[in-house]
Amino acid sequence: MKRGALRLLMTTDAVGGVWTYAIDLASELAKAGVRTTLAMMGPSPGPDQMREARGIPGLQLIDTVLPLDWTAREPAELEAAARTVTDLARRHRADVVHLNSPALAAYARFEAPVIGACHSCVGTWWDAVRGGDLPEDLAWRAEALAKGYAACDALVAPSLAFAEATAARYGVARPRVIHNGRRLSIDEQPRSDRVIFTSGRLWDAGKNLAALDAAAAQLDVPVFAAGPLESPVGERAQLSHLHLLGRLPQAEVACWTAHAQVFVSTALYEPFGLSVLEAAQARCALVLSDIATFRELWDGAAVFVPATDEDALARALQSLLDDPAMARRLGEAAQARAGLYTVQSMAAGMLDLYRALARTPALEEAAA
Repeated sequence: MKRGALRLLMTTDAVGGVWTYAIDLASELAKAGVRTTLAMMGPSPGPDQMREARGIPGLQLIDTVLPLDWTAREPAELEAAARTVTDLARRHRADVVHLNSPALAAYARFEAPVIGACHSCVGTWWDAVRGGDLPEDLAWRAEALAKGYAACDALVAPSLAFAEATAARYGVARPRVIHNGRRLSIDEQPRSDRVIFTSGRLWDAGKNLAALDAAAAQLDVPVFAAGPLESPVGERAQLSHLHLLGRLPQAEVACWTAHAQVFVSTALYEPFGLSVLEAAQARCALVLSDIATFRELWDGAAVFVPATDEDALARALQSLLDDPAMARRLGEAAQARAGLYTVQSMAAGMLDLYRALARTPALEEAAA
């Protein structure tokens, strides 16, 4: 390790896209000599996730077995988690702390500068999916997150749409936008003209799988869906018409996106959408719900439908099945747009921010 290499303490979880984000970011940062310690929150990672982590030079993965901010039963559990993460940052002499669970900053004072990554939250989720006043069980979590955001030295968000939603909900300055990126996975499987695919947390009402399930009943081909049906707190999706594949290792998801003609997301709430990016990299035609994030990132490179109009969704999907040439053109447009959202540009943006906040002579020398 060269003199002046930055030491990063980053929280993560194995439940959804935050794991993918953290692993891709840590892998790319390692090329710049950054030494990353990942503090694992929530359920333990699976064997395939552990293999990913072990493949990153210099990465230390610490499974804290502590709750996530949205699975904690009471503030005291978050406070205990925050103390553990603070101790880890001190013990590993972190130059920068990157909290993918920024609510932790509400309960701890870190010695190093703190970046809060705004990936998703109960407040903006509720605004997009349910509306109205937050129930008591979510209100205290949103309050903790607001305090955490205020305690961070900098905030980042993966899209302008979500940065603006975060600022409006929590009364903070608009977070800096650093688009997520995804490591390109090349798979040369033959593409089918009659396969529709989606992936993600199928149990999450924000993904709006009920609309896709209803649309699938109107189609003459199966719609395949990969991802967990049950949440870490026991919520379970009830889906009747989708062909459910369960949670798949990332390599198998890549095989499906390489094979599918169309990728569909009916999300009501999506701060970025890594699964959409993966499908675009694989040259799938994209059919997306008409929400602000997807318009920002994919306008001109996707078909948009109202999120809750299952009939319009079915028509859009059927039209691409019936016109393979149009689907291929859309897939090429999506792949070209995906070139804007690379793991290299994401890591470069984050590394610039880390160095600006750390400002130690050794790091300044290493950056020069």
